Amino acid sequence: MKVGIIGTGNMGKVIIEAFIESKAISPSRLYMTNRTLKKAKLIQETTGGHVLNSSEEVIKSSDIVFICVKPHDVYRVIEENKDCFTEDKCAVSITSPVSVDQLQSILPCSCARFIPSITNRALSGVSLLTFGSDCTEHWKGTLTTLAEHISTPVLIREEVTRVASDIVSCGPAFFSYLTQRFINAAVEVTEIDAETATVLASEMLVGLGDLLKKEIYTLPALQEKVCVKGGVTGKGIDVMERELGEVFEKLFQATQEKFTDDIAETKSQFGV
Repeated sequence: MKVGIIGTGNMGKVIIEAFIESKAISPSRLYMTNRTLKKAKLIQETTGGHVLNSSEEVIKSSDIVFICVKPHDVYRVIEENKDCFTEDKCAVSITSPVSVDQLQSILPCSCARFIPSITNRALSGVSLLTFGSDCTEHWKGTLTTLAEHISTPVLIREEVTRVASDIVSCGPAFFSYLTQRFINAAVEVTEIDAETATVLASEMLVGLGDLLKKEIYTLPALQEKVCVKGGVTGKGIDVMERELGEVFEKLFQATQEKFTDDIAETKSQFGV
């Protein structure tokens, strides 16, 4: 099977590197392109694969094509190259505002959506899958297998796409920001230096992840185990409960509003 990647920005690069490192595909069967070819060639230097000059060349050379461009550019890519997507191929968008129905409205081939996470670069975390109604069982199985090499794939309904993506794909950025604020506050209020605080916080997060992955504790159980009544942790939790307020509710409200705007733009392009 030959895999094509159109767009080698942040997430395109993550997918390429993860597929190669996990041996999901061999470099000889990877075809990629980017608006700025220099970016693709830099990736090629470490992963191998073939850098082609255009999206058309990548589509014609590949069996399954991952479209890793910005949401408002997806329509242009598939509209300009729709004749290259023959029935035997599979087109995969990695962006949440473009639905599989929109892809199917233009393309004659199997269509799917694969929303990755930066955690997939460590061959970990979750990826989100949605299949078009006309997607063949062959391509459902093939894409799922590819995803399993670099993640835990989860099939999601269209109506939970944004919130699922917020948790899986945006979540690492949100929690990285919180962790950095946590570190900065420790440095500002106490005598600890930034380097030591960063090491401690990072290793704490790794350990927390291991506890959850091994199902030793649930999130509520973890809090209960650490938070001794009247102890230091309890005092800290009291501050968080008092100060955080509705920050996460507002976060999801903001992402949903942006998603609504993005959907309106893609609908104006696709007409559906």
